[in-house]
Amino acid sequence: MTLTSPQPVRFARREETARHSLAARLAREVDGEVLFDAASRGRYSTDASIYQVFPIGVVIPRTVEAAIVAMQIAAEEGVAILPRGAGTSQCGQTVGEALVIDDSKFLDRVLEVDAASRRAVVEPGKVLDTLNAELRPLGLWYPIDVSTSAQATLGGMAGNNSCGSRSLAYGNMVDRVAAIDAWLPTGVRGRFDDAPSDPRIREIAERAAALFEREKDEIAARTPKVARNVAGYNLGRLAPRAPGLAPNLAKLLVGSEGTLAWFEKIHLDLAELPRHKALGVAHFPRFYDAMDAAQHIVKLGPAAVELVDRTMLDLALSNPAFAPTIRKFVKGEPHAILLVEFAGAERDPQVRGVKRLAELMGDLGFADAVVEVLDAGQQKSLWDVRKAGLNIMMSMKGDGKPVSFIEDCAVPLEHLAEYTTHLTEVFRKHGTEGTWYAHASVGCLHVRPVLNMKGDGAVRMRAIAEEAAELVRRYKGAYSGEHGDGLVRSEWIAPFFGPRLTASLAEIKSWFDPEGLMNPGKIVNPSKQDDRSLFRFGPHYKQPAPATMLDWSAWGGFAGAVEMCNNNGHCRKFDAGTMCPSYRATGAERDLTRGRANTLRLALSNQLGSDAVAEEAVRDALDLCVSCKGCKRECPTGVDMARMKVEFLAQYKRRHGFTTRDKLVAHLPRYAKWAARLQPLASIATRLPGAGAIMESFGFDRRRPLPVFKRAWTSRRGARHETRDATRRVVLFADTFNNWLEPENLDAALKVLEATGHEVISPAVEGERPLCCGRTYLAAGMIGEARAEARRTMAALKSHLEAGTPIVGLEPSCLFTFRDEYAAMFPGDALAGLLAKAQLADEYLAAQVRSGTITPAWKAGAGESIRVHGHCHQKAFGTFDATLELLRTIPGADVAAIESSCCGMAGAFGHELGHYDVSMKMAEAALLPAVRAAPATTKIAAAGTSCRQQIADGAGRVAHHPIALLAELL
Repeated sequence: MTLTSPQPVRFARREETARHSLAARLAREVDGEVLFDAASRGRYSTDASIYQVFPIGVVIPRTVEAAIVAMQIAAEEGVAILPRGAGTSQCGQTVGEALVIDDSKFLDRVLEVDAASRRAVVEPGKVLDTLNAELRPLGLWYPIDVSTSAQATLGGMAGNNSCGSRSLAYGNMVDRVAAIDAWLPTGVRGRFDDAPSDPRIREIAERAAALFEREKDEIAARTPKVARNVAGYNLGRLAPRAPGLAPNLAKLLVGSEGTLAWFEKIHLDLAELPRHKALGVAHFPRFYDAMDAAQHIVKLGPAAVELVDRTMLDLALSNPAFAPTIRKFVKGEPHAILLVEFAGAERDPQVRGVKRLAELMGDLGFADAVVEVLDAGQQKSLWDVRKAGLNIMMSMKGDGKPVSFIEDCAVPLEHLAEYTTHLTEVFRKHGTEGTWYAHASVGCLHVRPVLNMKGDGAVRMRAIAEEAAELVRRYKGAYSGEHGDGLVRSEWIAPFFGPRLTASLAEIKSWFDPEGLMNPGKIVNPSKQDDRSLFRFGPHYKQPAPATMLDWSAWGGFAGAVEMCNNNGHCRKFDAGTMCPSYRATGAERDLTRGRANTLRLALSNQLGSDAVAEEAVRDALDLCVSCKGCKRECPTGVDMARMKVEFLAQYKRRHGFTTRDKLVAHLPRYAKWAARLQPLASIATRLPGAGAIMESFGFDRRRPLPVFKRAWTSRRGARHETRDATRRVVLFADTFNNWLEPENLDAALKVLEATGHEVISPAVEGERPLCCGRTYLAAGMIGEARAEARRTMAALKSHLEAGTPIVGLEPSCLFTFRDEYAAMFPGDALAGLLAKAQLADEYLAAQVRSGTITPAWKAGAGESIRVHGHCHQKAFGTFDATLELLRTIPGADVAAIESSCCGMAGAFGHELGHYDVSMKMAEAALLPAVRAAPATTKIAAAGTSCRQQIADGAGRVAHHPIALLAELL
C-alpha cells in the first residue's frame, strides 16, 4: 500500500514564509498548543459537511486570555479567525482558510450556577452532556438537546442557534441564552445583553434598534411562520422588549456562526429536569401517513415528536449497537415511526398522554399501532437510535452517500405531508432517493438525497437545491431550519431574504467585524454551494487502490473503508462506551478515530506532502490507538480503526523493518516455553542494577512489571471426564496468555465446564508448540506470520469445526480474533467462517443457562459483591452483558458492571516505552478509581489478561477471570 497518488497538494494560499512567521510568533506569545504542520491542519480542514478547506493554522488556547492574545495577533497580521468547538457542523461553518481557535480542549469550565434563578455561565468549550451531568443533582438541565449532545460544545451550539428534539417544549438556543461575553476583532470586549455597560457595545445596540425600526415591515414580510428558521442573523430578535429599551445583542450573536465575535462566556437559562417521561412509538404503513399525522399529534401536548424512516430502521438493524432496540420496539415493517414523548413532574399525566396517542392513532385509522415504552432505560435506548440518525444514514457503504444541503427546510405542519411527497418526486426526477428523519413536531425534517460527490453529485445537488427552494417558497417555509448556513446554505439567504435584508446582514457584520476577519464566507459574501474547489472530494481528488494484505472488499477497497468517516465526531465522548480511549486521555484531535481516519485519507490522497511526511503523520496518529475495537461497534458509520492500524503497520514495517520490541511482542508464543523455564532467573535479573535501562533499550517502560511466565497448561492438563451426550462436547481453546501466564484460569474453565456436564476437548498439535490465534503478530503488523498461526489453528480444529462442536475460550482479544480478523485474512474460507462462531466461555455458558440446557452448578455466593470490568472486545462484540448475566446466576451475589472505557494496558501497549503515562491516564479515568473505591471484600472480575494486570499494577487489587470466580463456588 503506497500512501500517495499523482494529484496536486491543496494547501491554503498564504505564502509558506508568512505562515512560518505567524506560527513562530504565536508559539512565543500564546499559552497554548500551536499546530501548523500539514497533518494537524488537515485534521481541522473538515467538519461533518461535504467541504474541506485547509486552515492557515490551529491554536488550542489554555486560557481565555491566551485565546484573545492569539486572535489579536491574527487581527494585527490581517489573518482570518475561525472559532471552533467539536467540529461537528454539517454545513461547513467550522472550515475555512483562517486561524482556527479550538475552544474544546481547555476552555470547558462551568463558571457559575445559580439554581434559584436557573442560570448557568459556561466557557465556550463546555460540552452539553457534561454540563447536564453537573446540573442533574440540582434537578436542572439545559434542554436544547441536540443529537450530538455528547460532543457539541455550548459555544458551537450558540454560534449555530441549535435546536434539538424537544424544541416544541423548550424553544431554540436563542430562546435560552440571556447574555454572551464576547471579543470583537476591533478590540471591543464585554457583555452583550439587553443592558450593555460598555459605550461601544451600546452604540452597536442603538444601531441595531434603528435597523429594526427601519426594516421591521420587510422583516415581518420575509420571516416564515415556522418554529424553525435559523438563516442569516436573527433580525426578528432585534425588536426591543419595550419602548426605549435596547435590543438584547446576545440574540443577534446566537446563530452568527463565528462571523461576528468570539464567545468568552455564555449565560444560559436552565429548565427544571422533568422527573417522569413516557414514550409512544407510533407505527405507520406509509411515510405520507406519518407526515400527515404530525399536525394532529402535536395537539396532544408532547415534548417531542421525532421521525425515523424505513431506510434508517434498516440501517439501524445492520448496526450491532442498535439492532436489539429496533427488534424489541418496532413491530412488523412500518415505512415510518414517530417517537412521541410526554414529559413532566408527575408520572400519570405522561402515561395518559401515551394512551391518548393510541386513541388518536385509532381515530386516524391506525389501530393498535402504538408501542408503549415506560421504562427510562428502554426510552434511552430508543432515543440513542434517533440521536444517531444522521450517522446511521452515513453508514451506507460505497461512494453514494446521503448528502446534506437541503436537509433543514421547515414548512408549516399542515403542508408537511404534501411537501415531502413533492420533494420525493424531485429526488426521483434526478435519479436518486432521500433519507428522512428528525423533527416532525416542528415541520423540520432532515432529508438527504443519496449522491456520489466524487462523480456528478455536485451537478445534481445544484438542480435539486433549486427545485427544493421553489417548493419551500410555495409552502411559505424556511430554507435553513436548524443546522445553519455555513458554506452550504449561505448562498440561499439572498433569494429568501431579498436585497434589503441581505444588505442589512452585511451592515450588521460591519459593526462587529469591519475588516471581515471573523469566519469569512459564511452568511455574508458567501461562496457558491457547489464550488468544488471547497469540497472534500474536489475536482482533483483521487484515491488509489493499494494492494492490501487484509480484505476490504465490503467497502470497495481500503480507501472506501477510510472514507466511511464522515467527521460526525461521535468518537469525541467521555461519558459512556469505549470509544475513543486515547482521546479521553489526551483530548487531541490527532488521537480521535476521526483524526486518524482523516490523517489516513489525506495521506492516501497525497494531501500531506511527500511519502515520508505522510507516512510519519499516519504513524503518529495511530501510535496511541490501542486497537480496542470500540469504533467498530460504537462509530455509527462503522469505522474499523483497529483493522486499519494492522493494515498500515504491515505496509509501514515492510518498508522500515521491525524493531526489537516489535519482535519481542509478536513472537511471544514462540519463546514462551523458554521464558517459562527461565522465569526464576528473569525474576532475579529484573532486580539487578541497570535492569531498567536494559528494559528501556528494548523499548519497554521500566515502571511496568514484566509478566510472569509459568509452565503451560496444555503440557500438564489432567484427565478429562467424558459424557455419552455428544451434544455437550466443547473444545476449550488454550490461548497464549492464559496458557503461559495464568494457567489456573484454564484449570477453572475445565472444572466449570465438566461440572456442567460437558466433555472438554483441548486440541494440541503433537510434537509442536501450543496453538495460537495470531493476535500478537497482528498487533505488530506481521500479517503473514499471523496467517501461518491461523492456518495451524484451523487445521487442528478442522474436524471439530466441521462436526459443529462449540469452540470456547477465555481471552477476549484472542477469541475475537477468530470472529474478526480471520474473515479479513481468509475471505470466503469455510473454516474461517466456522471459527467465527467461537464464543467466550462465559458467553457460551450464559446462553446454555438461559436456554435451560444446563443448570448452574455453583453454590450460593453468600451475599458476595462482584464488580466486573468489561474487556473492550467484549463490548465491541456485544458479549459483556452475557458475562454479567452468567455471574448473576450465582445465588445471592451482588453483581454490577464497572462503567469504564479501555483499561489502558491493551496487550503490550501499556508496557511500551512512551505509552506508560497515557496507559495509566486511561485507567485512572474510571477503572482504577472504581476498583480502589470498592470494599476490600468485593471481588473484582475482568475477562482480559491485560485488564487484570492493569488492575493489579495500578490499584494493587487481584482481579479474577469470571470463570475462575464460578470455579471457586462449585
